[in-house]
Amino acid sequence: MASKKFKTEVTDLLQLIIHSLYSNREIFLRELISNASDALDKLKYLSMVDGELKDYSFDPRIDVTFSENGEKTLTIKDNGIGMDEEDLNNNLGTIASSGTKKFLESLKDEDKKDSNLIGQFGVGFYSAFMVSSKIEVVSKKAGQAQAYKWESDGKSSYTIEPAERESQGTTIILHLNEDGAMYANRYEIETLIKKYSDHIAYPIYLEYDQTNYDYENKDEKGDPKKTVEHKIEKINSSSALWRRNKSDLKDEDYKQFYKNNYYDNEDPLFYLHTKVEGATEYTTLFYIPSKAPFDMNYADYTPGVKLYVKRVYITDDDKTLLPTYLRFVRGVIDSEDLPLNVSREILQENRVMTAIRNGSVKKLLSEFKKIAENNPELYDKFISQYNRPLKEGLYGDYANREALLELVRYHSSEKEGYVSLKQYKEGMKEGQKAIYYLAGGKESVLKSSPLIEAYRKKGYEVLLLDDDIDEIVISSVYEYDKIPLKAINKAGSLDDLKEEGEKEGEKDKQPVADKIKKALGDKVKDVVISSRLTETPACVVISDDAPSVQMQRMLRQMGNDSLPEEKPMLEINPDSPIISKIGESGDDEYVSLASSVLLDQALLQEGLMPSDPVAFAKNLTRLLER
Repeated sequence: MASKKFKTEVTDLLQLIIHSLYSNREIFLRELISNASDALDKLKYLSMVDGELKDYSFDPRIDVTFSENGEKTLTIKDNGIGMDEEDLNNNLGTIASSGTKKFLESLKDEDKKDSNLIGQFGVGFYSAFMVSSKIEVVSKKAGQAQAYKWESDGKSSYTIEPAERESQGTTIILHLNEDGAMYANRYEIETLIKKYSDHIAYPIYLEYDQTNYDYENKDEKGDPKKTVEHKIEKINSSSALWRRNKSDLKDEDYKQFYKNNYYDNEDPLFYLHTKVEGATEYTTLFYIPSKAPFDMNYADYTPGVKLYVKRVYITDDDKTLLPTYLRFVRGVIDSEDLPLNVSREILQENRVMTAIRNGSVKKLLSEFKKIAENNPELYDKFISQYNRPLKEGLYGDYANREALLELVRYHSSEKEGYVSLKQYKEGMKEGQKAIYYLAGGKESVLKSSPLIEAYRKKGYEVLLLDDDIDEIVISSVYEYDKIPLKAINKAGSLDDLKEEGEKEGEKDKQPVADKIKKALGDKVKDVVISSRLTETPACVVISDDAPSVQMQRMLRQMGNDSLPEEKPMLEINPDSPIISKIGESGDDEYVSLASSVLLDQALLQEGLMPSDPVAFAKNLTRLLER
């Protein structure tokens, strides 16, 4: 038995695995079971196409056993294609040709098809040295009589010698080191298999000894008698539901899978099962929960989509599998083309993953639109839970903005419930020049805002944007279907409504505006005559290029102290009795009190607390006394 040197330094490879590819040791079992599954795939294929193997007996299975007493070992056995001496040399001895060199090259050239290293005994296999002091591989290739044993401590060399094995396949024996000793444990093994390999297409059996205690019968010492029972249990479900044909599945199958895997007692709102073939092949099964996940609006939300490659679990905590605004989606992405043995950072930049992500987003948005058109009642339930994150998409996902504009919904000054931008456009009055909206505050406050009065008089509908992110998002949306969007709380927003001669009439009433502005001083940017108010004496607006008062306060609460203060403009209704009285009064104290109360009341009408509530209360009391 001659010792052979590795063609590439194993130490360097292990450093690559530990620091660049794997975030934790436990995935070594995923790698070995994945390799066993591929070996079974190869034999299954050859038994159908290879004349010499066509009549080969094939009862595929993977067996896992362990020893927890004395030297701790873990054994993974399959009855797949197996390896001969040359295969062992090429796949396990010559690391550079077994996948590592090609893998490293694939990091620079993602187009290479062989960057998918699943089933190649190379990078994945060597992850087992993270938990092992020595590894033995006994393998017999299908159709051959001689078996061989490969053995190494993973430092500098390996040995290959003839061995005995009854049938074709491979047995891997891990002699666990101090870090790996914890895996010689039934609970650990079962947990890892269910987590990473539950949907491997072949049955995985765990073999172990179970000690049973008979408490009704005692031994000579008075302790319960015990017996040791040898058990073999199937651990995985061996059925990837998303890989089955939709025609073979019932609605209840989908719902039960969702409840079992996503810990939800309620049925999903709806689901979407898609298989994509072509340049990039993948399957997706997406669910929309009936209730929004509790952490949906948290920065550290938990992603709900799991990534598999050929039924092998890769990750469920990668926030780039879908864009952030679709973080409420639950489900599975299973790729045929993605490389398994890459780090999360490389996964994020992988072209195949980009194609899958883009395709998945378009499919989801298309399904949402279809439901909105064909099942409005279901869509209302959906939008009541997920309107807010969809709006976030308008701000960041420019490629899908047009689709998202059809999906988002808003409250309205004229209707109950939600309206779409399409519905708004269809209801626009003749001569209406824009889609008008008012952002900031609760729906009830917005609906009663004096800013809406002039639009109601014209018969124009106003969208009420009551989500806390609306003002930020809507500022990036300039039009819908070639119709501009305009905020009605901006100083120039009334230009569309003014009739000829109105501006001339405003000049005659300017003295009262100047009088109030002088009384308020630097509390306001300006005081102007309003043509929008019919009942309310005053309202606050802002410059066309400034964030609203609500937005300014919210940004400061978030720690943006450097934001320059944008003072509001006060619009006054010259026909209001209190405005007329201020204009006629020669009492400076009265004018000052009335002007201050007027401004604070206008802020309150917008759902905002006056900057000095105590002063407002005192001024109001003094005004009433007068």
